[in-house]
Amino acid sequence: MKKGFTLAEVLVTLGIIGVVSAMTVPTLMQNYQRKSYVTQLHKVYNELQQALLQYQTDRNALNYREAGLNSIDAIRNFVTSYFKVVNDCGTDIEPCFARDYKDLQGSETKNLFESNTIYKYVLANGAAITVEAPDTNGNFTVHVDINSTNGPNIMGRDLFALKIYNNGIIDDSDSSGTLTAPLSNEKREELFQSLCNTAGGDWWGCFGKILNDNWEMTY
Repeated sequence: MKKGFTLAEVLVTLGIIGVVSAMTVPTLMQNYQRKSYVTQLHKVYNELQQALLQYQTDRNALNYREAGLNSIDAIRNFVTSYFKVVNDCGTDIEPCFARDYKDLQGSETKNLFESNTIYKYVLANGAAITVEAPDTNGNFTVHVDINSTNGPNIMGRDLFALKIYNNGIIDDSDSSGTLTAPLSNEKREELFQSLCNTAGGDWWGCFGKILNDNWEMTY
């Protein structure tokens, strides 16, 4: 006599598999998305770091200000000379960046990059970046949307702010412009909690959290 599973047993097994899948697949997808965001951010970070080092080496300078990276015109020339730019949007938002972004809590900010002093580009790797004039300390900000206008268009997911310090370090910051690099782990965590991971938050603090967590998006 051959033994087999009854129809009821098969249906119960399939039901259990369906429940387990429904519970685990969304988490797996979220983890995959987070890893893909960080991988692309890390790629842009490495390209930026290498380009800055090459710029400084080409001019035999001790820092970026000495190398001449001290004005918006110099920074724009740096981008177009040391990166493969596929779209130069000038000061226009589109088609380099999305017009509307959300923070991690879901609050929406419209026309985030509406400014005639912020220049936008799309690079060959698919990421969009901005540059603007350096501050009085010779530091300047680069915003990175790792997939240009594609979603989810959320600060801390696919949009980040990186501060390029005059001493050659790429780190996080805040809007005060008074911080020096490298930031401590405690300061990065403070910026994450007070700026990135809060209602009405912004891009500062998100990148530092990823640095603290060894290039993992744990939030």
